[in-house]
Amino acid sequence: MDEQIALPSSAPVMPLSGALLFPRALLPIHIFEPRYRQMLDYALKRDRIFSIALLKPHRSDWRTTDDFFDIAGVGLIRACVGQSDGTSNLILQGLQRVRFATFDQDQPFPIARIEPIDSEYEVSPEADALGAKLLELYHRFAEGGRKFPETVDRYLSDLNDIEMLADLMAATFINDPLRKQQALEEVSVTQRLRLVIQYLHEESGSAAA
Repeated sequence: MDEQIALPSSAPVMPLSGALLFPRALLPIHIFEPRYRQMLDYALKRDRIFSIALLKPHRSDWRTTDDFFDIAGVGLIRACVGQSDGTSNLILQGLQRVRFATFDQDQPFPIARIEPIDSEYEVSPEADALGAKLLELYHRFAEGGRKFPETVDRYLSDLNDIEMLADLMAATFINDPLRKQQALEEVSVTQRLRLVIQYLHEESGSAAA
């Protein structure tokens, strides 16, 4: 990110099926349901921050706060365009992993007390090797026409931040939402690198080397 943004103590939550938000990733969202129009209005009048939470398996919608995972990504509304019919198109930029501690409200949209989750990273030859392997995978994908969106790629001009690389690779190229959720929940950067590499190999039909 270009700057450090202080997180609020609470944030609205938008539970979705199949969508997650990773730090530094950009997520386009179309807001059309009345409850989420209210949520968007709430966020825009405050700090332009809200969270995306993944619905748990076998749920197509949520009724209570137990229907979605309590570890999620919180993001900043970078762009928002309102339409004449009351809907909105926006771009949400991931800021940080968070845990929902408690909820100040659950209807018409949840508002959660959020606790930031910091990654654990220790410099090691293994982490460097995993980072190099993931970078190699990205270049292989890019040669095949699968690249980060241009708006994301500018954050990776040198691709030296392996935690950022792991998160953006997971956000962009892992298809299975539950695998993405596992990568999002993994605090250890080294283990997160392992998971992302494993999942990318499995989903592309090749054995991990």
